[in-house]
Amino acid sequence: MSEFVLTSKTFADGGTLPMSAVFDGFGCTGGNISPDLAWSGAPAGTKSFILTVFDPDAPTGSGWWHWTVYDLPADCTGLAANASADGALPAPAREGRNDYGIKGFGGACPPPGPAHRYIFTIYAMPVESIGLAADMPGAPVGFNANAQALAKASIMARYGRG
Repeated sequence: MSEFVLTSKTFADGGTLPMSAVFDGFGCTGGNISPDLAWSGAPAGTKSFILTVFDPDAPTGSGWWHWTVYDLPADCTGLAANASADGALPAPAREGRNDYGIKGFGGACPPPGPAHRYIFTIYAMPVESIGLAADMPGAPVGFNANAQALAKASIMARYGRG
């Protein structure tokens, strides 16, 4: 059995997010482009995937959801850069509403201060659909991912605004 892993050519695990993945708004001026991601080694029984991008360091008391994609088909092994904006998500995938209040990817934009962690996680799911409508906020997607996943794989990047 192979190990379930998530990788990106846009950033190294533990490295810094590039400006292309920084939000354009809230005082930030980045490209707001979702990074490329690839995964392999999903366990037997995987029928779909959920992808989340979460900042646990946001000063909200509950973190910050930057992107959720759910109901990704089981034969999907990655997403190209800018898949969110380009409409390049494979059917029947759905994107949730991020904590900026918009559907799709919302890049990094922490307040000035120490760098925040941005955790990208892919979940292998035992169901074809988690049964949520499009535009759901991050918390219900994260709840379903953590409650049902067969396996998960994560990578982390940092970004800070001095």
